[in-house]
Amino acid sequence: MDLSPVLISLKTSVISIIFTFFLGIWAARAVIALKSERAKAILDGVLTLPLVLPPTVAGFFLLYIFGVKRPIGKLLLAVFSYKIVFTWQATVLAAVVISFPLMYRSARGAFELVDENVLNAARTLGIPERKVFWKILMPMAMPGVLSGGVLAFARGLGEFGATAMIAGNIAGKTRTLPLAIYSEVAAGDMEGAGKYVIIIVAISLLIVAGMNTAAAGKKKFS
Repeated sequence: MDLSPVLISLKTSVISIIFTFFLGIWAARAVIALKSERAKAILDGVLTLPLVLPPTVAGFFLLYIFGVKRPIGKLLLAVFSYKIVFTWQATVLAAVVISFPLMYRSARGAFELVDENVLNAARTLGIPERKVFWKILMPMAMPGVLSGGVLAFARGLGEFGATAMIAGNIAGKTRTLPLAIYSEVAAGDMEGAGKYVIIIVAISLLIVAGMNTAAAGKKKFS
């Protein structure tokens, strides 16, 4: 049994969740800070869009943006002699884009549940806004933020459509677990596909256990 899809999937998910986690928190904070409700609604819609689009459509946009014949792709190739399409980094990019809305919406929901009076009280004491965020808001919202992180990790682990579009299905390089399952089924090897299925189900159960732990922590905190 080739274990490279397992290693590629885990590496992709771990790296992507680092980007997704902090980008989601930053975006949630930025949207909440907006004064205009109209601007907030528009930006929220744009940031949530990958959640409702078919993954293949999101993958098409990524391919359209980062393809070697597109402006950004040409720039990367000309300046850095680097192309992102059909590389392992493309699997990370796809996972970040697809899982980002889950992290963003979970973080925003957690932040909005925090009592604004507590934050205002800290501000009246002269505590800088950055410390208000990291020392007060984040600890109070942490259970919800962590739940979002777990969901985003799981979504990145199971990403298929966008990954296939921009990273391809290259054995030992960009073939993640979902792509490996698809490849084995397409080749008629149901036994091989079943082994990959067992692995991804086991990982998913661990993720669900993590979500339940985070939810229990949230209830205890509240």
